[in-house]
Amino acid sequence: MFGRKTYATKQNASYDKENQIPILKCSICNSERVAGFKNIHTGKFEEIMFIKTDRDLEEFKSKYGVETIGKEY
Repeated sequence: MFGRKTYATKQNASYDKENQIPILKCSICNSERVAGFKNIHTGKFEEIMFIKTDRDLEEFKSKYGVETIGKEY
């Protein structure tokens, strides 16, 4: 109930490049950032990784082969 939220981790990670786009969801009020993939047809966001530092963001990009990532507030 009060535990930390866990995110899915995949070793040989990939995503559906035809139906999903990489998005960085950012909170304006507390600067929280979560990286994941948004389905372009339904708009559903799949949370993958909590981003604390730029190093975490680079790890996400290299793990999924993403060069650019959009921001959503």
